[in-house]
Amino acid sequence: MHTYAVLIIGSGFGGQCAAVNLLKAGIDDFRILERRDFFGGTWCQNTYPGAAVDVPSPLYSLSFAPYRWSQMFAEQAELRHYTEQLIEQFGLRERVELGADVERVEWDEAEKHWLVHTRAGGTFRTQFLINASGPLSQPVIPNFPGMDRFQGKTFHTNNWDHSYDYRGKRVAIVGSGASAAQVIPAIAPQVEHLHVFQRTPHWVLPRADRKFGRFQRWLLGLKPAYKLLRWLIYWQFETRVIAFKYSRPAIHLVQRHALRFLKRQVPDPVLRQKLTPDFTIGCKRVLVSSTYYPALSRANVTLHSREHGIASIDDSGINTVDGEHLDVDLIVWSTGYDATDGVISYPVSGKSAVQLRDVWAEYPRAYLGTSLPDFPNLFIVTGPNTGIGHTSALFIIESQMNYILDCIRTVRAKGLRSIEVRRDAERTYTAMIHREMQRTVWKSGGCHSWYQSKSGHVIAMFPGFSFSYHLLTRALKPADHILS
Repeated sequence: MHTYAVLIIGSGFGGQCAAVNLLKAGIDDFRILERRDFFGGTWCQNTYPGAAVDVPSPLYSLSFAPYRWSQMFAEQAELRHYTEQLIEQFGLRERVELGADVERVEWDEAEKHWLVHTRAGGTFRTQFLINASGPLSQPVIPNFPGMDRFQGKTFHTNNWDHSYDYRGKRVAIVGSGASAAQVIPAIAPQVEHLHVFQRTPHWVLPRADRKFGRFQRWLLGLKPAYKLLRWLIYWQFETRVIAFKYSRPAIHLVQRHALRFLKRQVPDPVLRQKLTPDFTIGCKRVLVSSTYYPALSRANVTLHSREHGIASIDDSGINTVDGEHLDVDLIVWSTGYDATDGVISYPVSGKSAVQLRDVWAEYPRAYLGTSLPDFPNLFIVTGPNTGIGHTSALFIIESQMNYILDCIRTVRAKGLRSIEVRRDAERTYTAMIHREMQRTVWKSGGCHSWYQSKSGHVIAMFPGFSFSYHLLTRALKPADHILS
C-alpha cells in the first residue's frame, strides 16, 4: 500500500493546477492517479479532426503559466503542447501513476484517511483526496437497436481512431453539439457523403479567430502584457452573464445577431429552418464557429433532423424513423458526456459508509461545488454547479484551488486530521444556487440540455458572474466547517 498526504485523481488541467498549487504551498508528498496510459487530460485525449478551444487562448490558460499562442482560439495540437510544457515546467511527470483507473474509494474514520482502490489491484492511502477527473470524461453513446450488427467502423469523438482512413467514405455523425461542429467542417470536404443526425439545432455565433504575428507572440511572452490581455478578454466575456441572467433585452439582441448570422451563411430556406432553434439562445451551449453552417450547406452533406432520426442500425448502415436506409462505412458518436449525474464515475463511501451515489440520488450538489458533509478531506474539482458558459473554466478551477488549499493548510497548521463542511452550510449554499438559477436562461430558456440532471435541476452551471464565485472561494469560512 502506498501512502501520500494528498492524492489527485485525474491529470488534466484540474489535476495539474492542483499539483502546482500544492508545490507552491510547500506540499510535495502527493501523487496523481491517471486511468489512461498517458498524462494530460482533455487536450491529449480529444484528438478528433478540427478539435480546438472555444474560449480565447490567453484566457484559456493558467494564470501562473503564460504561453506564446499562435492564434486566438488554439487548436488541439497547440493545447497539447501547452499541457506538456506545464508538465515539464513543474516536474509533474515523475509524480503521476499511469494506468491507475480508480475502482472505488472509502473513508476510514478511525484513521482519518481515504483508501483508494484501482482496477489494477493497487491500493493507495491518503489524508486528502482531490477528484479532478473532470465533468467531460465519461462519453455517452446512445443505445439503438441493432448496433452490435453493424459491420463498419464506429467510435466516439473522445476516442477518435486515427488508424481508420475516412477519406472517400460514407460517414454518419450522430450529434450536432460542440464537438460535431468542429469535426463536420474538418472532414466534410474529404468524405464521399456525410450524414449529420441532429436531435435539436444549436445557436451559433461567428468565431472571431485570428493568427498572432511574430511581434504579438513576443508580447504574449511578457507577463505584464499577457496579464493585461487576459483581463481585457476576461471582462469582455464576463458581461455575457448580463444577458444569460439579468437582461432579456440583451439576450434577445444576441439572438437577433445569431439569426442574422444564420441567414447570411445558410441561403437555403429549408436547411435554415432545420437549423433554427426553438429555445432562447444560451439555454444550451452556444456554438462558436464560422465554418459549421457552410459545411452543412455542402452538396455532399445531408442534415437529418429529429423527425428523420435513427430508428435502428443494421449490418450495413442506419435505418431512419421515416423508413430510409442509409449505407455508411463509419458512424461517429458525437453524443457528449455524462456531465451531471456522472460527475464522479466510481463509488465513493464516506463516514458511516454513506454512499455518494445515495447522497446525489436526487441531484448532485456540493458546497462551493467542491465539498460535502460526511465526506471529510474530499474535494471535487469542477464539481456540481461550477461550470461557466461565458468564460474560461480554468478561472473557476483556479478559484477552487484557493478554497482547497486553504482547507488543507488549515488542517495541517492546526495539527488536526480532517475538515468537513457542515450540513447546514451545504444546504444553505445549494438553496442559494438553485434560487439564483431560476433567473437564468439555462433554467427558463425553454430547452432540455446536458446542463441539467435527470431531476431537471441545472447542475453543470454556476448561476452568476465568475468573479462572484471567485469571491466565495477566496477565503475559508471556519464557521461553515467541522475541524477535527
